[in-house]
Amino acid sequence: MQTNNGGSSSPDFSEPQSAGVIRKLSKSMDELKRIDIETFKKNPKIPIVLVLDNIRSALNVGSIFRTADAFACEKIILCGYTAQPPHREILKTALGATESVEWQHFEKIEIALEILKNEKFTLIAVEQAHNALLLNEMTDLIPADSKIAFILGNEVNGVSDNALIHADIIVEIPQFGTKHSLNVAVTAGIVVWEWVKHFKFYQLIS
Repeated sequence: MQTNNGGSSSPDFSEPQSAGVIRKLSKSMDELKRIDIETFKKNPKIPIVLVLDNIRSALNVGSIFRTADAFACEKIILCGYTAQPPHREILKTALGATESVEWQHFEKIEIALEILKNEKFTLIAVEQAHNALLLNEMTDLIPADSKIAFILGNEVNGVSDNALIHADIIVEIPQFGTKHSLNVAVTAGIVVWEWVKHFKFYQLIS
């Protein structure tokens, strides 16, 4: 240990640490056991669809593709003027996930939502609204074996009225700071993980 002028002790990083005391904690590529794209496409998916409602930023779209790949979501539906692959800014943040995750495009979100509803998906709009449930209440209300479609809205205007009227429920992520807003790609990761925990626990106890 070294002692500074104030007399308090601080670690001496000039000397090498003992073997095994400090080591690289991140996993190697082999330890991650990543599957290839063809295997991913054949594997069962978690019944989650992400519906993107006029997302302005292609970088956000790419990040959402990456999240959908990470949690094996069923697909992404791009609506309105949301950018579509192979837009270069999508590819920049998706890191190849546009090749693994199924996607569709609909000019009108209403058509996409009607199809999902006919396929028995529960439509969940993620939005700050007077009648919104808090995200942590969502899993108390919806059975874990449900098929879920999360509707994610524009970075400025949020989920459109045309989409909100089709939603079965609206959920809001609790926030405690000064901004009261989250990046849409961050929002996607939070709501998907909240549902994946619910779904996976249900599988374990079934």
